[in-house]
Amino acid sequence: VQLQASGGGLLQSGGSLRLSCAASGITFSMLNMGWFRQAPGKEREFVGVITWSGGSTYYAESVKGRFTISRDNDKNTVYLQMNSLKPEDTAVYYCAAKRRGGRFSTSNEYDYWGQGTLVTVSS
Repeated sequence: VQLQASGGGLLQSGGSLRLSCAASGITFSMLNMGWFRQAPGKEREFVGVITWSGGSTYYAESVKGRFTISRDNDKNTVYLQMNSLKPEDTAVYYCAAKRRGGRFSTSNEYDYWGQGTLVTVSS
């Protein structure tokens, strides 16, 4: 199983960026897909999740209203659209896959992880 995250970069505060995470080696349409991030010197934190069908999304309060998760099961890809970015959004962003339901915000509940992509937001 491979999860390949991409799309990170350097941008100014207020800008937008879309991250992608392509999955292979597994039936993507059966996976709940989450996004996490880890800022320098901080613990990894939950950003949001989209359920296997795409019918439900859940977000951390810190990103609600600014970030949107979507998925394309035909392309085995999940997206994280980030708008109105702030310097405090600077982090390495990880996608993760979870086979079962349950506690979506807990990182150790996820079965597979991508390698991370760096997002840097300057003020």
